[in-house]
Amino acid sequence: MFRKRPAQDGDELLTRLGSLTAQARRHAELQRTRVELAVALQRGMLPGDLPVIPGFHLAVRYSPAYSGLDVGGDWYDAFPLPDGRIALSVGDVQGHTIDAAAFMGQVRVGLRALAAVTGDPGDVLVRTNDLLLSLGADRFATCTFMRLDPATGVLESARAGHIPCVWATADGKAGVAEDEGGPPLGVLGGVHYPVTRYRLTTGGVFILLTDGVVEGPALCVDDGLDQVVRLAGIAAVANMEAGSLAAAVIRNAERVGHEDDAAVLVVGHDNREGGG
Repeated sequence: MFRKRPAQDGDELLTRLGSLTAQARRHAELQRTRVELAVALQRGMLPGDLPVIPGFHLAVRYSPAYSGLDVGGDWYDAFPLPDGRIALSVGDVQGHTIDAAAFMGQVRVGLRALAAVTGDPGDVLVRTNDLLLSLGADRFATCTFMRLDPATGVLESARAGHIPCVWATADGKAGVAEDEGGPPLGVLGGVHYPVTRYRLTTGGVFILLTDGVVEGPALCVDDGLDQVVRLAGIAAVANMEAGSLAAAVIRNAERVGHEDDAAVLVVGHDNREGGG
């Protein structure tokens, strides 16, 4: 036979539940504020405009993702160099915190500043790596840095622990760029970043991306890259504009169930002018 609980016990239980609910609400609000701050920090550090290059077409897409209630530090960038060539970069900072987003901004600014001194992609990464080590940073970043010569279509590429780019030509041939690469930035001193040269022919595309686009719970990185290769080949044959291709690639991140930021930078060589 059950005994009836005294009314004061019920009142005490309700009071405790109310207190716990209020604490949970305050915690959720604090976490939401942290996420909004980090996203705003990310957005504020990414470039608002892309260079306009006659005969070429640039487009970017960026999708922040959440790990728990934190965000990461992926970036993209494109800017003119003093000699008239164009610098292109994408990268990914280790970690998913506001600090990671802030560190992303430091790396991106460092790349821009050093690229104005030496546009060679390998030298840019060497100097950025040395800079991060000298600052005693407790984080590291992966990065692809490229230099495009609009007069010749030549792309010079160096990678620091980052996933490779994807290319396609107007006849539908497509693949993953096979450059050697080096370690992530901010890990080891005295390292070398080899430079690989490609030629972007008329109708061709190059896709720079971060691993959130091609890797997630639903897909391994190799299979994700294969999907982007197929997209790039179809887009090149169809003469798809860069903005549409970038949008199609970023949707790939949704299919892989990405838990990381996803950034895409597309450069296409065609007869259009302007950005996408």
